[in-house]
Amino acid sequence: MNRRELLPTTGLGTAALAPPRLAWPQTPRQPNIVVILADDLGYGELGVQGCRDIPTPHIDSIAQAGARFTDGYVSCPICAPTRAGPMTGRYGPR
Repeated sequence: MNRRELLPTTGLGTAALAPPRLAWPQTPRQPNIVVILADDLGYGELGVQGCRDIPTPHIDSIAQAGARFTDGYVSCPICAPTRAGPMTGRYGPR
């Protein structure tokens, strides 16, 4: 028996002896969460809040199709610590 005949037969033999592949356990779907962090965005500057000057159709559709949170608070009044807070997990003044 030469190598060309030996390789296919050994491959089939080891594949037949391999244990069956188990399916991954089904996990419940995780919710999709979108956090929009905007710098210097006032309350009335989105279309969903009543602004007619600047169209924001995508943000408006997200607000209509999902949960809407109307109050937002910042840990620091300037932009750099406010952006660094969610990335580092620390308060802005630190």
